[in-house]
Order: sequence, then structure tokens, then C-alpha cells
Amino acid sequence: MSLRQMEYLVAVVEQESFTRAAEALHVTQSALSHQIKALERTVGGPLLERMTRGVRLTAMGRAYFPHAQLAVRSARQARRAALAAGGAESGELHIATVHAQAVGVLPEVCARWARARPGVRLVLHEYATTEELDEQMARGVADLALGPRPEDWPGPVTVVGRERMVLVVPHGDPLAARDSVRLAELADRPWVRCSLEPVIDGRRWLDRECERAGFTPRTAVRTQHSSTAVRMASAGVGVLLTAAHELRGLDCAAVPTDPPWHRDITVFSRVEPTGAAAEFTELLRTVGGAEGQRDTGKLTLTSLVDEQRDGRN
Repeated sequence: MSLRQMEYLVAVVEQESFTRAAEALHVTQSALSHQIKALERTVGGPLLERMTRGVRLTAMGRAYFPHAQLAVRSARQARRAALAAGGAESGELHIATVHAQAVGVLPEVCARWARARPGVRLVLHEYATTEELDEQMARGVADLALGPRPEDWPGPVTVVGRERMVLVVPHGDPLAARDSVRLAELADRPWVRCSLEPVIDGRRWLDRECERAGFTPRTAVRTQHSSTAVRMASAGVGVLLTAAHELRGLDCAAVPTDPPWHRDITVFSRVEPTGAAAEFTELLRTVGGAEGQRDTGKLTLTSLVDEQRDGRN
């Protein structure tokens, strides 16, 4: 079996069509079909089920596909890394992250990158949860990932900043004017829960800390996306724990926890970053350092909490 045959299989599965895959690969549909059949003969059985509308993986295909996908992605990453190390001024850099980081952290970083390295195009892969981010990075979806520190990650992990976690309430809430709030004071409050809540040692931080405070948080609504959760909390559905940078430009109050709580933001990858990947990692660290000069929380715009409070006075 050849890497090209694997690439053809991956394209058919991702495009869910022989026709669209052939167009994306710039080959004829007959040539694509021939290569897939050759791959199936080598593997020893059918990998794809041809249906009236589209295709789907067979049981053998489902077992084979993740390995083929990883091989294809690794080959592409290897080529990008080699070009970058050789001083290439063009190409692509693939960045994987969760939606919250894409919205709250990356815009400024990507803007600086576009000015400094206009020939290297950034491709973002966004995921709803950190679990999905870690899983896709293990499958080789991107050159770098940006997010909370992954558990048991076998490759390089670099801390590029810290983010401050705050409580979100509407401006008219009695808590909005407070300098800080202890979780024990929120025992009777409903909560907005999000799949992107911090997880420490396999357990959600909010559940662990509320248990220490003597209560179990009562969930009013549970969301997949942090941006949805913030808007729910802003409307008064319940209290939300989230990173301060999530609130930029939104009409709500951010109140620090007592004691304050932060978490590391990291860049992680399957191999040591080189070339453009190393440059992007250093840029993230630089921007994080600039934020840290305004406040102890890097990469979070944590001064936002004070800015919101000043705006109300």
C-alpha cells in the first residue's frame, strides 16, 4: 500500500463522495476509484461501502481509517516542517484549539502573525471540548494545539500563559459590585455549566470546589459552547465560571473568585515545534507576556474585570 492510496481513502471519507474527492485531489474519478480498489486488495477486504448517496466505512474500514488518516497527516506535517526549517517563506501552519481560545486569545496573535509572516497561511481547527481537541491532535490534525494543559500528553507541552477564571452575572445582580466572591456564598444559586469547564485530575474543578464548600451546584442549563454559556449567564439564567477573556465586548459583570483561580494555557504538539511552528509558539508566549505586564494572568485580558467595574462607576 502507498501513502498516496491512503491519501485518496482519507479524501473520499472526508468529502463523503468519490466525485468531490476527485475534484479536491485534481484526479479523475476513475483513477481515484482504481487506487481505492488497489488499496482494498492490499488490505484484504472492502474499506468503503458504496451507497446511492455517498460512501461510508465498512467495519474493516473503520479499523483501518484512523491509522491511514494519521499517516497522511503526519506526512503533511513532515513536509511543512521540512519547508519551514529550510527557510521557506510560504506554506501553511495548522493550529488546533477549542472555540474559547479561538475567540478570546487568537485574534490578536493571528493579526500579528499575518503582518510578520504574510506568506505562511494559518489554518484553524476548532473543537467544542478539550477532550475532542486532545483526541484530534493525537490523530495528527494540526501542527500545534493551543489549550489547557492536556493530561498524559506524550509530546512537548509549552506553557505560554495563564488565564484567570471569573464568575459571570448580569450587571444588576447583587454580586456584580463585589470585588470577589467565595463559592460557599453561591450554594443557593443556579449554575450555567459548559463542556469547557476546567478539569483537574479527571474531575471538573467547579464540582470539586463546591463540594469542598459544602454543596453540590444546581445546574440550570448545560451548553456545549462557552460563548453560549456566557450569554446565558449574562441574561440571568445562572452563575457561570469561565475565563475572563471570554467576556471581551459583552455586556455582563465579571467577579473574581475568592481565593483567585488561574489555569495554564499551553501549546502542545506531537513532535518538537520547528520553523514556523516554533515561531508561532514564541509569538504566543510574547503576547502572553505582554498581557502579564498588565496583570498576573497572561493571555486572558484579565484587566477586563477592572475595566468593566470602572465603566460602571
